Amino acid sequence: MVIKFKNLSFSYGTVDVLKDVSIEVKPGEYIGIIGPNGGGKTTALKLILGFLSPNKGSVEIDVPQTKIGYVPQINAYDKEFPISVLEIVLTGSLSKLKWWGGLPPTEKTRAKELLKEVGCEGLENRPFGTLSGGQAQKVLIARALMCDPEALLLDEPTANIDAESEQAIFSYLKTLQGKKTILIVTHNFEAIIKNVERVLCFQHVVSSMKPEEVCKHFAIGMYHG
Repeated sequence: MVIKFKNLSFSYGTVDVLKDVSIEVKPGEYIGIIGPNGGGKTTALKLILGFLSPNKGSVEIDVPQTKIGYVPQINAYDKEFPISVLEIVLTGSLSKLKWWGGLPPTEKTRAKELLKEVGCEGLENRPFGTLSGGQAQKVLIARALMCDPEALLLDEPTANIDAESEQAIFSYLKTLQGKKTILIVTHNFEAIIKNVERVLCFQHVVSSMKPEEVCKHFAIGMYHG
């Protein structure tokens, strides 16, 4: 068990987001998280990361927080901020900063290797704000992998990007399957069916199902109440 929610409830003020949720995630699982807006998907990731605390119940994480990689929604970044692609990726190594503020030389080498892995070789010196949506998401995935995470959490990494970049991201994540525990929030049901091992549907409560059970009719019913 890597992640466990036990009878967990969470609310923002008087608005209940998660109600008595109990789930377990095993090492190496590749899990898709689906559900309507406001159903608790992003909240669940923030609870795992320790950004939020449950109102009731508990969340247990069996890996160090420094071994959890996180890819936030792209709108969490200010694309006007003057920072290069390589510098963005290196922010994934802040836990390895020396007392004088420098990083080991090996971190820059690793950052370049990861950029090559995700298909962004040669973009190291480009301003992050000039990247396409697909390129930016790949760079954020490289950033999340800098800590060599045991668990990788991705919050809608393929939202608002072109189909080719989306396919490239899912193809790359497939290469990590079994090596890392992956939780990915997405609205792409076709990609879910083709790629993940298990699906968690968040609608304030959580149900677990096999990918083949996530059919188009179910999706329409879920997103339209």
